[in-house]
Order: sequence, then structure tokens, then C-alpha cells
Amino acid sequence: MDVNAAVAAAAAIAGVLTGVIAMLAFRWSERDQKRPTRTSLHTDPVLPPGVDTVLSVLRSSAVVLDEADAVVKASSAAYALGLVRGGKLAVEPMLQMARDTRRDGEIRQVELDLPRRGTGRGEALAVSARVAPLGSRLVLLLVEDLTEARRIEAVRRDFVANVSHELKTPVGALSLLSEAVMDASDDPEAVERFAGRMQIEATRLTNLVQELIDLSRVQNDDPLEDAEPVRVDELVAEAIDRCRHQAGTKQITMAAGGTADLHVWGNRGQLAAALGNLVENAVNYSPARTRVGIAARRMSASGGDLIEVSVTDQGIGISDKDKERIFERFYRVDPARSRATGGTGLGLAIVKHVAASHGGEVTVWSSEGQGSTFTLRLPEAGAARDRATDHPSGLDDEDGRPDGTTTVTSPYEPLPAPEVLP
Repeated sequence: MDVNAAVAAAAAIAGVLTGVIAMLAFRWSERDQKRPTRTSLHTDPVLPPGVDTVLSVLRSSAVVLDEADAVVKASSAAYALGLVRGGKLAVEPMLQMARDTRRDGEIRQVELDLPRRGTGRGEALAVSARVAPLGSRLVLLLVEDLTEARRIEAVRRDFVANVSHELKTPVGALSLLSEAVMDASDDPEAVERFAGRMQIEATRLTNLVQELIDLSRVQNDDPLEDAEPVRVDELVAEAIDRCRHQAGTKQITMAAGGTADLHVWGNRGQLAAALGNLVENAVNYSPARTRVGIAARRMSASGGDLIEVSVTDQGIGISDKDKERIFERFYRVDPARSRATGGTGLGLAIVKHVAASHGGEVTVWSSEGQGSTFTLRLPEAGAARDRATDHPSGLDDEDGRPDGTTTVTSPYEPLPAPEVLP
């Protein structure tokens, strides 16, 4: 009898324990179902229908927050900008905007400067943030990156200001000189002197307008649409001919040399303007009775052979601080000297754009008092080189050209390659 009572008591205790365990397991299961998981932060079961699709096609960075400020949905761009970290919105001003919008339901917008991640240079990202309620419990944050737009706007403002300043100088000079001519109408010598100055300012104004047109053209046009193999010898001869008068006036010797019969691929007009600007700068900024050399050669590169054209002068040289800026538009190393030489500050900017649009580059070596070497590197015209290798020298035409075309003779005698400074 006692044994049966003990068995019954044990069975009762076991039943009670089983019930308690079952109840605890049920409660624990309900708690787990209500607890948000890591994946639920980036899925959209709580988003209104269609919102996820709309967010996926927006160009702006998108973040959706719930009533606990947890990230329900975030685009990849939001992570790239550093807006979301560890499932939380990491920008405090935006988080405060979201809380205010959740409280009163008003749409808010603000522009902020955010620190750029990973640069360590103090650069900032300019963004525009807009917060709006999404349903009854969620808040939508849209962030647009304005950094590039602001940079372009700053460049445009600087360009307009520089153009206005550069145009104002010769126009003002022409106005004053015209008044001087009118006042000196009874003095033929004064009229002749003022008229000569007017011609100088008019020429300067014409050159400035033409270089503005050239710069606009090389920035907007695709030079490879009308690309063709261009002989480097012809470009060098044309650049020398362009500067012959200035060089003769200053008794500057121009020497051309290097590897002959090289070809580059591109727009002939733009390439001639770029090399002409380099040679013209070398002549204008060199003292009298010095030497300017132009040398061309082929150099090997991983993406294909390049043609390197170097222009070396014995001029005033360029300081280290100026070398970083000489390719900027309207930048002059010596503004007073540029006025004397008629420089506009656009020549090297044109060279830089032409080189970049042709898949090349322009570099400079310079030392104050020792001169400068500007080097233009451009892809070689492979088609022209292949044509030359397809015709053995024994099968050349009478004029010595393997492709049957007429040789363009340079008006200058062949000279040894100039010594290119390191």
C-alpha cells in the first residue's frame, strides 16, 4: 500500500514538472518570435506594399527606421556613405530629424557636411537629407550626395570670375587708349603710339577669346570620333613654324630630333594645338639667345607602346609649389611676365585636356634657373605601325614611304636630338 502511494506521488510530481517545462517552453518560443533577428533588420516584412521596390530604384541613399530607431531597410549606398553602422543610423543630426518627424509627422530637409570615411584628410561629404513619415510607425530618410555637384559649381564660379577678370583688363585698356587717342588728335606721334598699344591689347583679347573657344571645344568634343594616324614629325614641324617669328625675334634656336617616322592616334588639329602650346610657352618664357629642343621617341608600356614628345627649354624654371597648379585654367607662375608675353593662362589647361581625351598624359620637370621639360605621352597609332611592318624596305615606293603616300618634307634640316633634362 505504501509502495503504491509512493508511485502515485512520483507520477504526480513528474506531471507537474512536465507542465511547468511545457509552459516555460511556450513562453520562451513566443519571446523568440517577437525578438527581431539580424536578417529582419534588412528585409521588408513590415514595409508597406511596393515601398521596397520603389526604394530599390531611387538614386538617393535610403534608410527606413522603426519606432525604436532601428534600421528596418537600408540601401547599399547608405552603407557606402557611412550612414548606417551596426544596424543603427550613425549620423546624429539625421537621427534627431527622424525622431522629430515621427513625433509630429512633418517632412524635414537639411544640408549637412559629413566627414569622409577613410581619407584622414579632413575632406567632407556634402549631402542633402530629407525625412518623411512612412505609414504610422516608420520613418523614411533619403540622402543625396551633393559633393560632386558642389565641386562643379565651384569650378564654374571660378571660371566665370576668371574669364570676367581676364576680359576686363584688355577691354578697359582699349577704352582708356581710345580716349587718349581722341585727346591727342592733334599729336600724330602720340596717336601712333596709342594706336600701337591698342593693337597689342586687341591681339591679347583676340587670343584670349580664341583660347576660350579652343578649351571649350576640347572639353566637349570627342577627339576619337575623327581620329586618324598623325605623324609626329609633322606636328613638330608645325609647332616650330608657329613659333618661328617669336624665336627669331629673341634669337632662340629651335632644334628637333629624336626617333623619326612615329605616329600617334587622334585628332590632328587638337594634337597640333597641344604641342604648339608647349613649344610656344618654351619660347615665350626663355631668355634671348637660348635653345629650345623638341625630341620624340617610342617607349614601351603595359597597355601598348606610347609616343613621348618632350619640349625642353632653358628658361626661368618653375618652383615646386607652382608645378602642382600650372595646368589649372588661368593660373600663371608670374602674372606680370605673362602680361608681357601675352599669355592667357589657358595654354597648359588645353594641353592637359587634349592629352587626357586621347588617353595620354602631360608631365613636367623643372628647376628654377635651369629650365623646364614638358613631356607629352600619347598612345601610338598601332594601325600605322602595322602598315609599316607589312611592307618590307625592298618594296617601298619611289619616295621611300611604304604605304605609297607622298612624303611631307619638313622645312628644317635634321638636327641631333636635344639633350632632355632629367
